[in-house]
Amino acid sequence: MRRSDLGEFEEVVLLAVAVLVPKAYSVVIAEALEQETGQTVSTGAVHAALQRLEQKGYLRSELGEATPERGGRRKRLFTVTALGGRVLSEVRAVRNNLWDRIVPQMKLEWN
Repeated sequence: MRRSDLGEFEEVVLLAVAVLVPKAYSVVIAEALEQETGQTVSTGAVHAALQRLEQKGYLRSELGEATPERGGRRKRLFTVTALGGRVLSEVRAVRNNLWDRIVPQMKLEWN
């Protein structure tokens, strides 16, 4: 995997989809990210990231059933593909490896 294939925002959107399946759609993903980060996350930014992730093959989507609360409109529901899962595992391994190599004293100084 080339690290440049997955930006930081795309990474957290991909993680949110993995957490929220089977109810992962743009509005719920934006709300979950706002709750986790304490920052405002626009639905438009999430939607754009979802499209990029789907184009890269990390996600797939399908239309859910129409719901009354959406005025009869259907939600586009997302799931992580096998490739997306592998990419997340690789990113996690890189991050964990780097965290594990930080000198314990440095970690204490940060707290």
